[in-house]
Amino acid sequence: MGEGLAKNENPNQGAFVIDELTELVEEAVLAEFEKIAERGGVLGAMETGYQRGKIQEESMHYEMLKHTGEYPIIGVNTFRSPQGETVAETIELARSTEDEKQGQLRRLQDFQTRHAAQAPAALQRLQQAVIDNGNVFAVLMEQITNALFEVGGQYRRSM
Repeated sequence: MGEGLAKNENPNQGAFVIDELTELVEEAVLAEFEKIAERGGVLGAMETGYQRGKIQEESMHYEMLKHTGEYPIIGVNTFRSPQGETVAETIELARSTEDEKQGQLRRLQDFQTRHAAQAPAALQRLQQAVIDNGNVFAVLMEQITNALFEVGGQYRRSM
């Protein structure tokens, strides 16, 4: 797009540029709504992964623009301090050892064994939340919170 108030010679002169930008945004939003409607609405588009794919595409495009410098960000990819840290060309990934991997798998198996009796009821609550069109996220968060509490204590957000 590349249009915007900062690209306009005098954005304070009349309402034309504001109207033009508003229309461009409205057109883009309506086009996106039409794409979602073509896929069976929000739920249909979710089933095909349309929204997730679109977000990933946009994110990748944005990252590429940052990487090439086409989208300048001061202090990140342009106007960097000469005394600042150098940017590593490659990043070495930290890999777990075989012992760490096996230990994690053992802990998972132990957890599953300890909770084998409660698992069906937890899955039933989750399925019922979907059937009732309830808040699935709240049920998942409750289950995750309880599971993590059992192995590591309660999370307290620092205020």
